[in-house]
Amino acid sequence: MALASGVRVPARALLRPWALLWGTTLGRREPAAGGGGDGERRFGSQRVLVEPDAAAGVAVMKLRNPPVNSLSLELLTELVISLEKLENDKTFRGVILTSDCPRVFSAGLDLTEVCGRNPAHYTEYWKAVQELWLRTYLSSLVLVAAINGACPAGGCMMALSCDFRVLADNPKYHIGLNETLLGIVAPFWLKDAYVNTIGHRASEQALQLGLLFPPAEALQVGLVDQVVPEDQVLGAALSAMARWLAVPDHARQLTKNMMRKATADRLLRQRDADIQNFISFICRDSIQKSLQVYLEKLRQRKG
Repeated sequence: MALASGVRVPARALLRPWALLWGTTLGRREPAAGGGGDGERRFGSQRVLVEPDAAAGVAVMKLRNPPVNSLSLELLTELVISLEKLENDKTFRGVILTSDCPRVFSAGLDLTEVCGRNPAHYTEYWKAVQELWLRTYLSSLVLVAAINGACPAGGCMMALSCDFRVLADNPKYHIGLNETLLGIVAPFWLKDAYVNTIGHRASEQALQLGLLFPPAEALQVGLVDQVVPEDQVLGAALSAMARWLAVPDHARQLTKNMMRKATADRLLRQRDADIQNFISFICRDSIQKSLQVYLEKLRQRKG
């Protein structure tokens, strides 16, 4: 969890249609390193950079919301837009999700979005969190997480929604859901994804204690699929992607949907109730005071 930084884009403008016109504000294109044709040009937005390899059918999507890739409303929205663009382009079959910020994959939810705001903003923000999870969890593309930094809370949420997770072997790069340590609670649908990944008993302990696992323990419990030296994370993710893309898309997609649909449907059926539960919880005086204290500690540490 961390403070966001940088210029803020009006959130309502971002969230209106998901299909914003690429080539305008969010469609800045940049030449890829070493040149290449139009199909090899990077595109992206202020907070998300996409590096496509059309020949391989794979794109690398990099989070770049410094200093710690906090999941601000803008970053959540730009991630969904970028993924939707790739899903709608039949050239691409897979996406590698990684970070452009040193030593951190994502520090999780942007606490400034849920502290000192009004219920309308909390509603908008939580809808965006739900939307990102649903979009990634049910994506028709193969998603591989190349976790090249610390990955707590919302960062872990993104990694859990991927099909395969590679973590850098650095003792400082912990992964897990540590919400309880901040006095908040993971939503039921994220709990379900955790149970699906590491089992009920391991999830029960990890969620209640707010455990963050170092690489070796994350691998042992099944939270990640592979741990490799830090300079080999992207290469390992590309190798894993090749194995997944060797399977015919239609069979893999149907199997993925069969495995994940029930978990996603539970949120879809209760989406409004989940939002209301989040608002009623986050608006409690005790929760707001706890978040204010934590944010003040972060400001002092930053100062």
